[in-house]
Amino acid sequence: MGEHIGWEHYRTLLSVLTEGSLSGAARVLGMTQPTIGRHISALEAAFGQTLFTRGPSGLVPTDIARALRGHAEAMRSTAAALEREAFSQGQGVHGTVRISASEVIGVEVLPRALAGLRRDYPALKIELVATNRVQDLLQREVDIAIRMTPPQQQALVARRVGTVKLGLFAHADYLARHGTPETLDGLMAHALIGFDDETPFIRAARARFPRWDRESFSLRSDSDVAQLAMIRAGCGIGICQVALARRDPGMVRILADDFVFPLDTWVTMHGDLVGSRRCRIVFDAMVACLAAHIDLAP
Repeated sequence: MGEHIGWEHYRTLLSVLTEGSLSGAARVLGMTQPTIGRHISALEAAFGQTLFTRGPSGLVPTDIARALRGHAEAMRSTAAALEREAFSQGQGVHGTVRISASEVIGVEVLPRALAGLRRDYPALKIELVATNRVQDLLQREVDIAIRMTPPQQQALVARRVGTVKLGLFAHADYLARHGTPETLDGLMAHALIGFDDETPFIRAARARFPRWDRESFSLRSDSDVAQLAMIRAGCGIGICQVALARRDPGMVRILADDFVFPLDTWVTMHGDLVGSRRCRIVFDAMVACLAAHIDLAP
């Protein structure tokens, strides 16, 4: 069953699941709608089950289609990794390296290192995934990941860079208008900036600072970059990396002795990539970049 089905059929399935229609998948893949339909029909014939039913708003995936999605996504990641590896062979440092980092690290910290890599290795291509979602290194969604937790899988190669220190900050303009809180309880009288949805970070922070929860936030965003922009604009008080705040003379740390939140920082990659020169070069550049960033906040 399904032994002769090519990867392109599963790629079609994934696109239909994502786009919600045959026509949408056809546009994304650059194929005709009848071809998309034939791929889905071939999968259904091979599995002996229906993958989609028609609903008022488009195609509705069945349970089996939803169950297959994760496997199709893993196949897509593996295919992309194969392409990156194939195009990297030959003389010199070239090919593509895909990096995952949090929004703030990706936007505020890594670009300078990426510029240096492009200057020294112009044939090297970098794909930066700036997201707070943990990308799967074992499934090769990315080649290198920067994480704030130690990796658990033995197949990964990891290097601990150091500790990123977080603190409470506000812009001087905000404090001039509203005053500076002297205690953690005094924070409740101020405009606090935080997350909209519950996150592992909020739960960890609340374990140490019980008042730091969603209902206490006057301004909410699930984007770390948006939160940082609001702090810099003088909207209120929020959490910021100490090293980032030091770049802006207008940023003032609040309750430095009472609110300290350290995050271990790791650079990780799949063990199979140790022999890849391009990945080793990028890995070492990420380690050096983050080490220099952390040193800004002694």
